[in-house]
Amino acid sequence: MTPPTRALFVLHTAAPSGAELAALRLMRALAGRGTVEVAAAYCEDGPMLARTREAGIPATLLVGRFDSRAMTIQTRDIRRFAAGLLRLAQLGWRLGDLTRRTGASVLVAESTKALLMAAVASRRARVPLVWHVHDRVSREYFGRWLAIALRVLGWVSGAGLIANSRSTLDQLITWRRPTLVAHPGVDRIEPGPRDPQRPPDRTVVAVVGRLTPWKGQDVFLRAVARLRVRPARVLLVGGTLFGEEAYRSGLQELADELGLPVTFTGHVEDPQEYMRQADVLVHCSVLAEPFGQVVVEGMAAGCAVIASGPGGPAEIVEPEVSGLLVDGGDHRQLTAALDRLLQDRSLRERLAHGGTARAERFAIADAARDVAAFLEQVVGARTGRRGRSHV
Repeated sequence: MTPPTRALFVLHTAAPSGAELAALRLMRALAGRGTVEVAAAYCEDGPMLARTREAGIPATLLVGRFDSRAMTIQTRDIRRFAAGLLRLAQLGWRLGDLTRRTGASVLVAESTKALLMAAVASRRARVPLVWHVHDRVSREYFGRWLAIALRVLGWVSGAGLIANSRSTLDQLITWRRPTLVAHPGVDRIEPGPRDPQRPPDRTVVAVVGRLTPWKGQDVFLRAVARLRVRPARVLLVGGTLFGEEAYRSGLQELADELGLPVTFTGHVEDPQEYMRQADVLVHCSVLAEPFGQVVVEGMAAGCAVIASGPGGPAEIVEPEVSGLLVDGGDHRQLTAALDRLLQDRSLRERLAHGGTARAERFAIADAARDVAAFLEQVVGARTGRRGRSHV
């Protein structure tokens, strides 16, 4: 009998941000299939560690202190950055020991920092490494030289690459490496009660996501201020991470200055309640989004969606069928799209219906099926076993 694929997922942080939440959904779905044995390793304590264990997935906190903020893209302290790099290498050595003890047959790195750790562990434990890429490895995100270094490291150390969108995969070196585009699936969302689309002057518009400059909430507020008919309510759903409180304060000041009826919810565990209150959900990132889970979630909740391209949202939204697309950071385009939607209730109803149907194409069960086959292929190539490919 062929032994099961034993996948050890590596996460550098236990904060509940998009990539970590997507990873947990995937791990749960893989474990539910029964063909892959799933475990996780975190190098920081936090909510995601507890949630992973609550989901019945074995999760280990690697011994050793690591401050993920020591290695942010904005870090200018070279000594601090180098110390963080050394700490990741040390944790990678310990991760190699854990890989051996647990009998893992493949490591899955869920971030760039996890890639650095897993590259060390993969060599130490002599198991293949798959880099599951949630970020666009581009100069806009990482700067020119760091982006190049990460692409090279991913190609040299990775036995396979999984990307959350075609847009993300296009940023990587893929020569002679098996690849898979696996959109971050969403859990099935049962249709819940929601009000029909409201008249223009009673509409509710929501933006859901972390409050951070690249998500463009300030662009959104300026666009709303220019509308011919303003919505009755504006919801900014999400909290701050990684020292972004100043940006949140600036948004509050901007909303007050523009006289907008904005509700700041802070971090919420499940934003579906707010999405079901909204007539329109706006995704307004100013940089190309790697995927855009919130776009799918908004569609599933029955919102009419406006999303910013390029990037992953352009792979989700069918323009004029399941939503509207605008250029990221262009407040004039965003204003025009909002004006059009808010004043045309029948258009909102049509796009919301099309979006609900489109969201069904992004089920987590489908992503888990493809990832399971891909991991089997990578392990099979290393051990001589035959694996099925859905690439």
